[in-house]
Order: sequence, then structure tokens, then C-alpha cells
Amino acid sequence: MTLHWTALSQLNHMKTTNSGKVMLLGAVLLCSSVAMTRIAGAADEYDVVILNGRVMDPETGINANLNVGIRDGKIRAVTSSALRGRTTIEAKGLVVAPGFIDLHEHAQQPRSYAFQAHDGVTTSLELESGTDDVDKWYAERAGKTLINYGVSIGESLVRMDVMAKSTDRSPLQEEEASHRAPTAEEQVGILDLMTKGLLQGALAVGYDINDTPGASRWEIYHSFQLAAKYDAMNDVHMRFLGTVEPGSAMEGLQELIADAVATGASLNVVHITSVGLRDTSRLLEVIKQARARGIDISTECYPYSAASGPLNTALFDPGWQERMGVSYNDLQSAETGERLTAETFAKYRKEGVSVVIHLIPEEIVRQAVADPTVMIASDGGAITGPKIHPRGQGTYSRVLGHYVREEKALSLMDALRKMTLMPAQRLQKRAPMFKEKGRIRVGADADITVFDPARIIDKATYDDPLQYSEGVEFVLVNGVPVVRDGQLLNSVTPGLAARAPIR
Repeated sequence: MTLHWTALSQLNHMKTTNSGKVMLLGAVLLCSSVAMTRIAGAADEYDVVILNGRVMDPETGINANLNVGIRDGKIRAVTSSALRGRTTIEAKGLVVAPGFIDLHEHAQQPRSYAFQAHDGVTTSLELESGTDDVDKWYAERAGKTLINYGVSIGESLVRMDVMAKSTDRSPLQEEEASHRAPTAEEQVGILDLMTKGLLQGALAVGYDINDTPGASRWEIYHSFQLAAKYDAMNDVHMRFLGTVEPGSAMEGLQELIADAVATGASLNVVHITSVGLRDTSRLLEVIKQARARGIDISTECYPYSAASGPLNTALFDPGWQERMGVSYNDLQSAETGERLTAETFAKYRKEGVSVVIHLIPEEIVRQAVADPTVMIASDGGAITGPKIHPRGQGTYSRVLGHYVREEKALSLMDALRKMTLMPAQRLQKRAPMFKEKGRIRVGADADITVFDPARIIDKATYDDPLQYSEGVEFVLVNGVPVVRDGQLLNSVTPGLAARAPIR
């Protein structure tokens, strides 16, 4: 008997001893069978069918060998019945999962999209830094992208526009603006531009507070207040990192939680391990307790023991060694791969060279990746040199290959939930389109990743980061294959804007 699998997942939890209830259950099952047969058989042919794959859906808990039918960019059938399609994908031995949703990818460029597609990502979002011109950002990508794309309105970028004023401003003007609080007039200008971005459909409000140490707590509070008005999540790189008081990661987290409580705003704390460092477990405990008391807060991490960033930012203001617990030798140039000295640090800081910062203990990475409340996000950056951080190329395959298969730190279903359903749920209140992402069910967007659980692994390393992941065999974006038999299809651009409703 063919069965509607969403109904089955619900009925599997029902227990009854009453004979009348058993008859009712049988009638429901029969109706489900008829309904699914109609879905699966009403049309002669699908655009794409995926046959014999191990379908895993974190929303319903389905984990079974099934066939998937796709038409007009949507999933139209999930069934044990035979299906016919113009394109057929044989997925025996492979996992058929929702496409991965990356909440935190800075490099929204074609080359980076190619690496992400090879890593199973179907929706790439720049939510931490965002943009200062939402309409322009989306227009630049319309009809040109391999995968889906989306952005936040960036509070830190907007404040720079208002406070440093000139569009051709100098680095000195930017540094001055980043290290002072806005005037009352400037604060109004910041909120006006942020409102404009939210009305244009920005997915969230993004913050790089660590790069703008002059941002007052009053400024951030008002930004949270505005975000709450528009049901927008605040996606925040918090003010501090590490364990040194004052100015610890705990202090930074408590500021954000206080603002979320006071305004009722939604909060996501980015890359918890690279701000928490050895205090990460304590930060996670605070976040869990806040959630238990009804605070709308979440966090994410990437599966690597290093961070990355340019040297000419406030992160490397005097005292950085103590705050991060690292020395010059823990900094690796993204351009040359060399470990820095005091002399090369001073030289490269003036030039704004990007570095990989080796500072996160491996046991902290493993703990965060395995924690069921922590989402996975890459924090991938622009490809600026041959020795960039590998996270933009291998995050998702590393979790599935290293931490699930090799380390057995978490289950495959739990890992998929952290990459698909959880990110979608964080955004769907403001952007209802995400109700149709991160799921394998009838009616959902046909953003699908098909991978070999026995082979999937990241290949990108700190010394050789520009390598595609292995084991991702097929990736579909809005029903269109962009990876086939492990090979990228460069001639297609099915990516669509992931955007909140424009008001």
C-alpha cells in the first residue's frame, strides 16, 4: 500500500486499544493511501525523479527508502510507488536530504557559490554583516546565481554610511567612525536607513559590533527595538570575546540577552565557539537557560578550530593577545600561509591582510557541533588568497564526514536538522517562504542534497583550502540539478532570492 509519509509519521505515534479507534485509524490510513496515489500518479511524468534514496526529513523524522517526484520547482511526491520523470536520479545507497541552508556566508559571489554547491548548500545567506542597500544587493544577483541567496540590513554598515558620510571615505574616517558613538542626529539616520532595508525585504538585521567598538549600548538597544517591530531576527557578532574581564564573551552575551528581553526581539549569536573560546560551554548554558524562560535566542558554529579576519579591524586593537589567548605565531597569513611575527603583524595590519587565527580548542569545537541547540553555519569569506580559511568550502561535509561518521559525535539526523530545518525555522516568521525550505515533503521547495554518507568529507585544509568537498553526488536548486554525479553544472542559474515580503 502506498502511504502519505507525513501522515504516517504522525500516526506512528498514536497508540490505542479501543476497537472503534482502530477502525478509525484504518480509515485514515486508507484515505492517506488514496491521497498519496493521486499525488504520485495524477500526472504522467515529473520533471525530475529521485529513486531508491534514503529520504531523511528532520521535520517529520522520516528515514526510509523512498522515491521523490519534482515538478515546477516543488516536491510533488514522496512515495514508495514507482515514479517516472524526464530526468531520473538513481540514489540507491545515498541520502536524500533537504538542501543545506547557510545563515552565515560573506562571499556572495559565483566562485563561492560553486564551492558551497559542492558542499551541499542550496541557500546561502549573508546575515551577520549584511548590506547597506538591500534592493541593489538583490538586483545584482537576480537570474545569475547557482544557488539561492539572501541578505540582512547591516547595522554596522549603515552606521558607517551615516557617521563617516562620504562614499569615498578614507580608512582614517572609517576608523574614527567605528570608535565613537553616534550623535542623536546620527542615531536617527541609522534607524531610518535600517527601516528602509527592512521594508525592502531584508531577512534580518546584522551586526558586527566587535568591529564597531564605539557603538553604544543605547544604539544597539534601539536597533533591537526596530528589528522587533518588523519581526526581524538580530544576527549578531557580539561585542567581546574570550574570558578576560571586563570585556569577556559572557559580558557581550549578557548585553544581547538584556536587549532581547527588553525589546522582545529575536536573537541569533553567530559563531559561538570563536567568541566563547574556552568559555563556550558556559555561554551555551546561559543560552539554554534563556530559551527555557521563553527568550527567542539561538546560536551557530562552524566545525573548525580557527577563526579568520582582516588585521586592520578593531579585533586587533591593542590587547588582542590577552583577549584571544594567542600570540603572533597563531596568526597565519591568508595570502602566503606564513605564521606571523611582531614585525610582519605590524606590516600586514597596515595593509589590511586577512589572517587565519588558530585559537579554538578542538574539544570546544566538538562540543558545539554535537550540541542539539547549535545550528551549523560556515562564516565563509571572500576568496582573497590561496591560504584562506577552509570553512567556506568544507563546513557541511566536514560535519557529516568527520563529526558524524568518524567521530560519532552526533547522529546523522541531528546533523541534518542543524543544517536545514533549524535555520529555516529561524527565518520563517519574517520570511514565510522558509516554511517551504529545510524539509522533504510534498509542497516544499525542491532544494535537495543527495550525498553518500560513507564517503562525504571535506577536502579543504588550512594549507590547501580551495578544494571541493567529496561525496555530494547531486544537488538540486528549485528542482534544477546544479551538481550531477559529483560534478558542478556551470551552465545553470536556478538560484532565487530568499527575501522577506517587500512592504
